[in-house]
Amino acid sequence: MSLLVHRVGGGSRLRVPLPSRTLLYLPGTAFTLDAAIVVLATLAAVVGRERWHLLSAGAGLTEQMGHAGPLLVAGWLGAIWLAGGYATSLFDAGTDEFRRVARATFATAAAVGIGAFLLDLPLSRDFFVLAFGLGVPALLCGRLALRRAVQRARRHGALSHSVLIAGLPGSIDEVATVLGRESGLGYRVVGALTPTVSVTDTACGVPVLGLCTDVVEQVRRSGADVVFFASGGVSSSVEMRRLAWDLEREGVQVIVAPSVSDVSGERVHVRPVGGLPLIHIDPTGTIDAVRWGKRLFDVLGAAALILALSPVLVVAALRIRAHDGGPVLFRQVRIGRDGRAFPCLKLRTMVVDAEAHLARLHAETGHAEGLFKMAGDPRITRPGAFLRRFSIDELPQLFNVLRGEMSLVGPRPPLPTEVATYDDITSRRLNVRPGMTGLWQVSGRSDLSWSEAVRLDLFYVDNWSMFRDLSILAKTFGAVVGSRGAY
Repeated sequence: MSLLVHRVGGGSRLRVPLPSRTLLYLPGTAFTLDAAIVVLATLAAVVGRERWHLLSAGAGLTEQMGHAGPLLVAGWLGAIWLAGGYATSLFDAGTDEFRRVARATFATAAAVGIGAFLLDLPLSRDFFVLAFGLGVPALLCGRLALRRAVQRARRHGALSHSVLIAGLPGSIDEVATVLGRESGLGYRVVGALTPTVSVTDTACGVPVLGLCTDVVEQVRRSGADVVFFASGGVSSSVEMRRLAWDLEREGVQVIVAPSVSDVSGERVHVRPVGGLPLIHIDPTGTIDAVRWGKRLFDVLGAAALILALSPVLVVAALRIRAHDGGPVLFRQVRIGRDGRAFPCLKLRTMVVDAEAHLARLHAETGHAEGLFKMAGDPRITRPGAFLRRFSIDELPQLFNVLRGEMSLVGPRPPLPTEVATYDDITSRRLNVRPGMTGLWQVSGRSDLSWSEAVRLDLFYVDNWSMFRDLSILAKTFGAVVGSRGAY
């Protein structure tokens, strides 16, 4: 990635990354990948139909596909292109890319099926089912692999966008914090523009390069290819339209960042009314998260896991008992849904008098808020270290799930001392049952700061969905095996 050097203010030299030219090849790369997958799916369907005759029997298909095959491949790829599957804005984040590819594929399948029926063409059902049955998951997996490769490259500084943020200093820092946290998006903030230049840097250290009204000039000087307009970035819709026109001539992407954060894409809908784009935010999923569907899933899932993991629980219990003769279970009061206290069950991983050493460790580490965790905790026993590494010590909480005190997925169960310090915002964590796992577990566990753990829990509460629960459960396996943040 090349660098641009220019002077700022009184002559200091600022080195900023230019946008990667490789970004221009992403749509072409996606097209090439899709083309290879579609061709392979078509060939696999031909071979599979000739060998297996699963749904229909008849003459060979190979000769017919000599003419129909290229038409199918071209039509399939054309449908993805018409659906916007190669738009440059798709390769950053969100599920829109996958929806467009899947929608185009299903449209192609519908067109092929209806066309064969209307024209009375001898379409093989085996071929039809195999081609699109293989094509849909293969295309989605290919796009997912491409996105993962792009995200890895961006975390290493490649394939990045150079970003200017225009707005009030506080709003600039909010946007810059999110972009810094989501490094896989590839947005590298090179500077900020404010309504009035009163500071040289924002509180988060983003350099202020000039005024919001000078955005076109600053784009030319910095080489930025993306401009975020945060709160206070423009004074009126007329000015916003004029700046958008000016930046369009510079080939710069314009993004408006509303004063809304930690809202999932499923809850946000943009509906233009009279030329005014209105952002609609659907109600939170908190009510859905406590209904019978989630509860049924918890009961069945916990019961199945207890049966499957009972040998592990027995072996762990015997190992704890043999080590020091102390109790196998550790019961600790935690706060659940609506502020109700309950005994949270764990396999004991510390010495019997662990609580007596807590005040001393607080003083030594300077612990002030949240659940106390420290690497190399001297209270952890030898078998306890292994149990913690792979989260085996938390398996008894499956019985808490059965009793309705916890859920398989949810916010981390807090201590009464934590809840006593909650403000009105943090108290929203108590609107749902706490979980054995959650966003906090798959995002770093004990490596997270207190504020980041709270942010993730609140995001979960406000944006719950069953699909998100299943996704978190799938990611939990990787987090447990990797042992990241487990101590």
